[in-house]
Amino acid sequence: MDDDIEEVFDFSSPEFTREDLVTVLNEVLEYKKLSQSFEEVKAKKESCLTSAELDGSSNMQATLSKLVTDNEELRIRSEEILNENQRLAGIISSWTRSSASLKKLHGATKLSGDRTGLGLAMKAVLLKPVLQGWKGQSLKQ
Repeated sequence: MDDDIEEVFDFSSPEFTREDLVTVLNEVLEYKKLSQSFEEVKAKKESCLTSAELDGSSNMQATLSKLVTDNEELRIRSEEILNENQRLAGIISSWTRSSASLKKLHGATKLSGDRTGLGLAMKAVLLKPVLQGWKGQSLKQ
């Protein structure tokens, strides 16, 4: 029936023979069997889809759980690396300050033989002729 209009047959009419009625009855029974089989297959298919969806859902849930665990491990590792980075930054800062202080201290100190700035060099120049004069008695009076 292409146009969704139900046909009504009057089986009591004399145009239908007994064979026609048996044929129609057999077709109706076959239609019922096929409809029932179709519904069973449809239900089985839906059951299989639901089962497959559940299996897929279980797999996705397991994957999601693994990803959540991996994410947590990476977050913890990231925090550890950040803490280590801060600790090393503090050490580097301390070394930089120590290096600057050491350079400043090194610039302020003199070598052990360096006597400049102590006044000894000037006294040595001034005292040299005087000392020679006293020793050699060559000083004029």
